[in-house]
Amino acid sequence: MCCKGFLKIMMFVFNGGIFVAGATILGVGIWVQVDSSSLFGLLDNVEGDLSGVYQLANIAYLLIAVGAVLLIIGFLGCCGAIRESRCMLLTFFSIVLIIFLIEVAGAVVLFVFGGLADQLLAEIENEVRTSIRENYGKDESMTSLWNATMDEFKCCGYRNYSDFTGSPFNSLTGGFYPDACCNSHSSGGYCFESSAESSDIDGCFDKLLQLIEDNAMIIAAVALGIAALEIAAMVVSMILYCRAGDK
Repeated sequence: MCCKGFLKIMMFVFNGGIFVAGATILGVGIWVQVDSSSLFGLLDNVEGDLSGVYQLANIAYLLIAVGAVLLIIGFLGCCGAIRESRCMLLTFFSIVLIIFLIEVAGAVVLFVFGGLADQLLAEIENEVRTSIRENYGKDESMTSLWNATMDEFKCCGYRNYSDFTGSPFNSLTGGFYPDACCNSHSSGGYCFESSAESSDIDGCFDKLLQLIEDNAMIIAAVALGIAALEIAAMVVSMILYCRAGDK
């Protein structure tokens, strides 16, 4: 009886951890989805097959789905332990097992993507830079998206300021470059080519690649912690399942 009470407490602890982890993953997924919308919007005017890059958006939906399900199974685990319901405990075990397998598959995808991120972004470089030189300063939507992205990530162009050379904005303003391409101490508050060159602001390619790699590492670390909790929860739920109804 004492052992069963201890197992119930452990069940609460494990499911509390799973519940908190689920809330964390759900929050990260929502953040990735909201924050990446402007980045993917930049590709709307780019010609070519970018299906591989747009698949990155699915990661956010996967995180949201996994986070929501973890919240649900955390609740189910607590109820199953309190009521000593074999049905609820077995359902809890089955759902946790399925989620565990999905997370393993997701971790493999993230690991493989970590090596392909550079390749995917490099493949669209020519298309993106051509799009900038043809549409920046002419297409209002595209211009606004680039300005917002450069302001948020403190970057300039896809690779550097030279991406804007010959663009409608550059031509219509008499050789100016976007303000994001120059440091705040630019002469007269205008961003000329000499100022942009001396400022040497990083391109958004490097910033985006770093963002993806950083997020992949964080997600992998969180997933490892969740996996440990899930394995422990499955073991405890099976023990309670076998002992359910014992006096």
